[in-house]
Formats: sequence, C-alpha cells, structure tokens
Amino acid sequence: MNWMDMTLREFQAALASSSPTPGGGTAAAVALGQAAALSVMVCDLTLGNEKWKEGWKIAEEVQFKAIPMLHQSGTLAKDDSDAFDGVMAGFGMPKSTEDEMHVRRQAIRNATLEAARVPFETARLAMELLVLLPELADKGNANAASDVGVAGLLASAAAKGAVFNVEINLESLPQDMGQEIRRELPDIKERVKQASRQAMEAVRSRMNS
Repeated sequence: MNWMDMTLREFQAALASSSPTPGGGTAAAVALGQAAALSVMVCDLTLGNEKWKEGWKIAEEVQFKAIPMLHQSGTLAKDDSDAFDGVMAGFGMPKSTEDEMHVRRQAIRNATLEAARVPFETARLAMELLVLLPELADKGNANAASDVGVAGLLASAAAKGAVFNVEINLESLPQDMGQEIRRELPDIKERVKQASRQAMEAVRSRMNS
C-alpha cells in the first residue's frame, strides 16, 4: 500500500484501525516527511531575504537534505508496512516437516531483518536532518523559529520511534544478523538525543531574542 496516495483523513483512519499495518514504523516515516516539509518551508522563507542572509548557507544545506526526504519518507512508509507484512507471511508458511520448518525460520528471519533495516533508514535520515536544525533555528528566518521547533520535534519523534522498531526486531534475531545496524544504532541514538536538545534550545533562544 502506498500511504502517500491516501488523503490525510484516510491515512489516519488506516492508522487507527485494528490492522497491524500501518503501524508505528510507518507513522515514524510519515513524521519524517512532515519534518522535512516544514524544514523546506523555513528555508524558502529564509533564502533570498537579505534580512536573513546569514542563514542562507544553512538553509541551502537543509534543503539539500530535506527535499529528497519528501519522497524518501513516503517510500519508507510503504516499505515499513511491506516488511511487516513479509514477517507475517513468513509465520504463515507451512511447518509440517523439518525442511519446511527450516525454510519458514529463514524466511521469518530475513523478513524480520528487513523490518529492522527500514526503520533504521528512517532513523538515520531523521538524524541527518535533525543535526542541521539548531543552526537553522539560530540563523534562519526568525519569524519561522517555531516552525523549526515543530520540525525538530517531528524529526526527533521519527528517529526515536523508528529506533523502537529497529530494536524490537533485532531482539528476535540471532546476534550474527544485522551486525552493521547493531554497530551503528548506538551512535545514531546518541546523536539524536543531543541534536534534539540543541534544536529545542536554539528555538527557545531565537524566540526569546
């Protein structure tokens, strides 16, 4: 299902339903898209305005990262739901013989790894956007400082929510699966934590200046 083809009302209804998809991973990806969209808006309000010339450079950097995320977030939202559907399909495979059980187990593990990989990508992209937002809040159009704040909150929610989905899937896999994700995840979590705090501090400072 391509969730981006739905109206907002339709997506919310799907998210509120008892169906397992869309779920938290898809919602995190959608939040990333909203964070990116707000960030692009602030950049548009900064670039070309002489009053905020100091913020042009960071606005260009943010746009370079955020504009592709408008599409990437929709792809990740779909991929997240597809990955979970793949896990459920694995559990539905026959298990009457040893061979069937082996094939089923491998299918479940491979699908679960994909269900960890997709939100990991969401978290990584959200982190890459989030680390740029403190400077955008500090130097961009001051009239849109609160919008940077909302973008920061959404990017933080996208990253942290995606991390939950990464971790719960990795927990059910052998330690030798997803090693690169396991290795990189702690750094992403720490950088998200720091950047989230810095973004909120920069927004509050700009709004109070």
